Formats: sequence, structure tokens, C-alpha cells
Amino acid sequence: MVPPADPDTLSPAELKALVSALLGEVAELERIVAAQREEIARLKGLKGRPAIKPSGMEQASEPTPPRERPDRRGRGKVVPRVAVEARVLRATVPPGSRFQGYQDFLVQDLIMRTEAVCYRRERWLTPEGRLVVARLPGGVDGHFGPELRRYVLAQYHQGQTTVPRLVAQLWAVGIAISKRQVMRLLIAGQQPFLDESQEVLRAGLASAAWITVDDTGARHRAVNGACTQIGNAHFAWFGTTASKSRLNFLELLRAGHGDYVVNAEALAYMRERALAGPVIARLEGHPQRVFANQATWAAHLERLGIRSMEDSLAPARLATEGALWGAIKAHGLLPGTVIVSGDAGQFAVGEHALCWVHAERLVHKLDTFTDQQRTSQARIRELIWWFYADLKAYQREPSRRRRAELRVRFERIFKRRTGFVVLDRLLERLHANKAELLQGLDHPEIPLHTNGSENDIRAQVTRRKISGGTRSDMGRDCRDAFLGLAKTCTKLGLSFWDYLGARLGIAGQPTIPYLPDLVRARCQNA
Repeated sequence: MVPPADPDTLSPAELKALVSALLGEVAELERIVAAQREEIARLKGLKGRPAIKPSGMEQASEPTPPRERPDRRGRGKVVPRVAVEARVLRATVPPGSRFQGYQDFLVQDLIMRTEAVCYRRERWLTPEGRLVVARLPGGVDGHFGPELRRYVLAQYHQGQTTVPRLVAQLWAVGIAISKRQVMRLLIAGQQPFLDESQEVLRAGLASAAWITVDDTGARHRAVNGACTQIGNAHFAWFGTTASKSRLNFLELLRAGHGDYVVNAEALAYMRERALAGPVIARLEGHPQRVFANQATWAAHLERLGIRSMEDSLAPARLATEGALWGAIKAHGLLPGTVIVSGDAGQFAVGEHALCWVHAERLVHKLDTFTDQQRTSQARIRELIWWFYADLKAYQREPSRRRRAELRVRFERIFKRRTGFVVLDRLLERLHANKAELLQGLDHPEIPLHTNGSENDIRAQVTRRKISGGTRSDMGRDCRDAFLGLAKTCTKLGLSFWDYLGARLGIAGQPTIPYLPDLVRARCQNA
């Protein structure tokens, strides 16, 4: 069907008929595309989604390690993390033997001992009639001791054990406990951990030069949602929400703050997203600029006649995104921080860089059917791998000359035309992302990929596979917080076991500093 040259000349009835016809054509095209995909899969002998191996670009572009010297020794001695107890073993020898010292033999072991203590608390009645009961020992909070609480938290969050298996383990060693009681140990009274996790995010966003982000599917209350990871080399944080839109991502970057702010940064964001000028003028001209919560902000938009949150370009939605960005900046978060992500639009805010591994993967995953197409794909991949290796070398030793050379080479690679139409369109798309792909030239300190985030978020994927979704908001928040704290401890070189012991008040445990302070210090000194 050929649409008329001037749709404005059509009557409402004719417009409806035209839209109906076009929708029918779109549906038919979708059917044809689906049939072609099935035929392509049949011709290639595929069952379901094709199994595409990782390209290996990141590993291949690493410098070749020096060869090991023939006289190089193996790994050093095993050094236990705990104090070593010395026990002398006596030997039976004949008379006249001479003592030649000791031969050390180190043995590490784990001792698990079940303990049940009945505290008989004295009760006294004072002359004034007040009843005084002896206090419980420090660290005792409820009918399960701190060591058991630490074991349950470590096994569930770091060991990725399911609750039924954890209950079976505890029963096997003599602990009488139910599934509901284990769930209480995992969820109840964990607000200090949730607060520390939130502060870890704030410290990272306020002091990091760069962060990487990623997301994966998650289920909460039997509804599909998304879990977003935010972190860098010194911290990790997870947040599960109902969607993964840009609005949602900005709410996560607000790091627990609930306000909305219309400041210079917010107005600049709105202009960048092409919000209508009269709408911006109404927001800018109003004397109130700070709004304590979502309800107050929504009421303000309603008074100004700014409505519609239905799609990503709706006026109220763009205004809300801008006010969230203003709140982020007002709280001192993301001060020039570069956000590195894959090619997902919801992460494109502020100083944004794209992951090269994701970009090369698009070329790697292209379906090819002729020798010419396979040759073109291999040649482009070779050029990208070569460019990526030189980009990493530049980051190790930046210079103005090499930066200019790499910009010219980028143009030559991604403006190339191969005759393979799908590949040429992909190269045009990647060329349009030039500024974000070449952020590493202006910021040599940032990573060129999001492998760190992908590695971190695997913990959430594993938890989703073995345990499904969460049922309560507190269960969801605890799962996210403890996985983030465990990852943060690992990145800071701390033992998550020792961290739990310190926070639960277990006697004799090493002191673990407040994690946000460590994150802030590491990010500032990086």
C-alpha cells in the first residue's frame, strides 16, 4: 500500500483506514521475519538460540607474560590466616641417639562444635518493687547465638546455599531449627547491614572516577523485574526493582535519597533530552526548587500542567528524570564520574562510555551465509582486535600523538564499506557511538569493558537459578545488600567471614573498619 503524499488532506475516517492497513502490513512483515528466522535456524542446523562462544578479544589483547625462568620456584609456603599452634611429637629412639631438631608438618583443620547454653538469669526484686533480671552476654540476640547467625549468613549469601539445604546441614550437626527460623536469621534485624550497604554506594558514587554497570533479570513477588549492579574495582552494590528504565536507573543513582531537585544540572538534562521549552520555562520560573518526596513532586507537576508518564519522551517523565539528576548532583554524587556500560540506553546518563567487548560482540554474533560475508566479518574483527589492543597500550602510556592517531584509525575502521549490508549497517551504528567508545582516550583510567560488572552480577544469576525469586521486600533488600557487601569485602581484600564476626559482636574477631570509609579512601587514592 502506498500512503498519500499529504496525509493532512485525509479525513478522520480515511486516516483510520490508512492506519489499519499499515498495521496489517506491519503484522505481515513481522510474520515474514519470524518465518525467515526459523528457516535460517533450520538451514544452519540450530536448535533454539545459537551457542556463540566469547570472542576472546580482551584476553588476546593482554601483553604476553614473560616466560618463566627454568630456576623459578613454585608457589611459596602456605601461610594460614589464623594463629598456628605448635605441638611437639615425641619420637621413640634407641639409647645413644642424638637430637637433630624438628621437622615441621603443617595441618589445617576445621572444628565445628554444636553448643547449647541455658543462661539462668538471676531475678531480684528491689525495695522499690522493681524487678531486675541479669543481662545476657554481649552478642546474644535471640535464641540463636552470633556464631550460628554468622554461619547462616555466610553459607546463604557467599556459599549460595539454599534454605532447605541449610536447614538440613544444621540439623545434621545437632541444631534444632526450622526453615522459618532460618529465614528470620537471614532477614530479621539486618537494618545495620542494609544501612552500611547503602553508604557503600554513596561513598563509591561520591568519590569514584568511574563505575561500571550491568543488569539481569530478577523475580520479586512472582513478578519479573531487574537487578542492577553498580560498582568498580573497590565496591559493588546491587538493587532489584520492577523495571530497568532510565528513570529507574536514575532513582538507583540517587543512592537512597528521596528528594527531587530542579537546579542548573536538572535543567541542562531536560534541555539535552529535548524537553519542550515552555515546560522547562515553567519549572525554571517557579520559586520552589526542592521537593522532599515523590508525592510532593507529582503534585507540583500537576499544578504546572505537566502530565503524561506513559512513554520515555513524555513531558512529566523527562522532567522527573531531570529532577532526579538534579538531586544526584545536589548530593555530591557522580562528580565527573564516567559510567561505563554496554549498549543499553537506560545507562546513557552523565559522562558515559561504552564497553568495547559488547561492541565487538555484535560483529562476532552476525549470521554469515557466504564466503564473502565470512571474510568481511573476519577482517573487521581483526581490525577491531588490533585497535583494541593499541587502545589498551595507549591507556598504559597516554600521549597526544597516539590519541590523534587512534581517532583517525577509528574513522577508517568504522566508515569502511564491505558490501555485506548487515555488517555495513552495524559499522554505521558503532560509528555513531564514537564519542562514547573513545572515552578511554580522554580518560585513560577507565576500563574499556564491563567485565567487572558482569563477573559481579553472576552471583545474582546463580542465586536466581537456585532459589528463584524473593517474596518480601526485606528479603529482596537483604539478598541484594549481603551479596554487595560480600563482593565489596573481596575487592577490599577483607574476609567476609571476619566482617560478619566483627559486625555481629563475636568476641576475639579482628576489627573490620566501616566499609564506606575504606571505599572512599581507595577510590580517592586510585
